[in-house]
Amino acid sequence: MVEHCFWRFSRALRRAVNDRYVNEIESLIAEEVSWALYGPIDMFPFPGARQGRQAVLDVIGRLSENVQIRNFERERTILGIDSDASMLRCCLMARTSDTPIALRVAQFAHFEAGRLVDMRVLIDTLDLVEQSLGRTIDLPMICRPRHDYGCGGPAKNQRESVGSGV
Repeated sequence: MVEHCFWRFSRALRRAVNDRYVNEIESLIAEEVSWALYGPIDMFPFPGARQGRQAVLDVIGRLSENVQIRNFERERTILGIDSDASMLRCCLMARTSDTPIALRVAQFAHFEAGRLVDMRVLIDTLDLVEQSLGRTIDLPMICRPRHDYGCGGPAKNQRESVGSGV
């Protein structure tokens, strides 16, 4: 059985970030690749949309300047013929401070002829920002998690205060 291109890409990405070795991953990225990391673009140099192999290699370089991948756990991976979708728990280490960073990501990739042509990564940004700041973020009452998960809307007291202009 032939190895899925995602596994090869995953290993090469880890080497590119940890060892700053981009030769292997460069050959696995299509020239006209579309890449997007959805995260706090004002806080970090690597989130955002990129087009083209060189732009993606630049982002991987920025990642490798800032973090090292210590470990990751695949919560769920679904492989298609030329695609994959994964939920991951990642343990990174900030290179400048040796501070551990734990985060969750959802990653979606599409390959053609064994090369990455499209990548979308959703980062658990609240957790990432809180760890980077070293403190929890005090969210307004309307943004706080509810315990009434089955209602489909704001809790009754929140609806009344929003509707009454309070």
